[in-house]
Amino acid sequence: MNRAIFIAACAGLLLFAPHAHAQDDPTQGGDGSIDKPHRILELTNQDRAAHGLQPLVWDDALARAAQTHTERMAQEKSLSHQYPGEPPVTDRASQAGAHFQAIAENTAMGGDERAIEKEWMNSTPHRTNILDPQMNHIGIGVVARNGYLFATEDFSNAAEVLNVQQVEDKVVALLKAQNLDASMPRDIAETACLGQGPLPTGSTPRAIVRFQTSDLSQLPSQVAAQLHSGQFTKAAVGACTPAPQQGNFTSYRVAVLLY
Repeated sequence: MNRAIFIAACAGLLLFAPHAHAQDDPTQGGDGSIDKPHRILELTNQDRAAHGLQPLVWDDALARAAQTHTERMAQEKSLSHQYPGEPPVTDRASQAGAHFQAIAENTAMGGDERAIEKEWMNSTPHRTNILDPQMNHIGIGVVARNGYLFATEDFSNAAEVLNVQQVEDKVVALLKAQNLDASMPRDIAETACLGQGPLPTGSTPRAIVRFQTSDLSQLPSQVAAQLHSGQFTKAAVGACTPAPQQGNFTSYRVAVLLY
């Protein structure tokens, strides 16, 4: 077999879901040298830096998912993003403990780490994944077999894991930024979020907006539209457990009661 490079890319999947366990310092081998996965991380971040992008943060959960898949690639002696009986990358990453809003994957087989990174950068879909400014975490798996390296890069846009109070606080801050008094009792809004029974007598809001999202950096369009009407001066915010159909992804379920 020629010392060729074989690569396959899985384009970024925008799948709403949230902060994985991460470590900032590369793991080193006993002799002080950087191990193969972290050598690829180093090369990947060099390429991102050359394009003015922030470095990717090592993510242990993504690395576990990537390593498991790479071992399967070495066993199959071929490149694929999903083999028969194997979950897709979204499920693999989630099952490994990763939380994310978006995920993408590169795979390759080549002679060494630098050759693999070079080929990824020379391939449009792989390069797109590496230089995606939305991606902030990465996990890499490498298996050496018969003089070649099999490698998998799993990228993600990692999201925060927040408890109910933290979710409510973030939405309250967004409403206050719109000059709305969001100090109404949260327990009523939490009841509305769950949708379990009628609201207490005398607490009926003029409008109720329920939504589910992984992005708490801005108000969803349906809330913004209500505020734009200018009919409301006060609000109550309540969060609850996301609906089960979200499957692999962690998202936030919120009710905003407008008065």
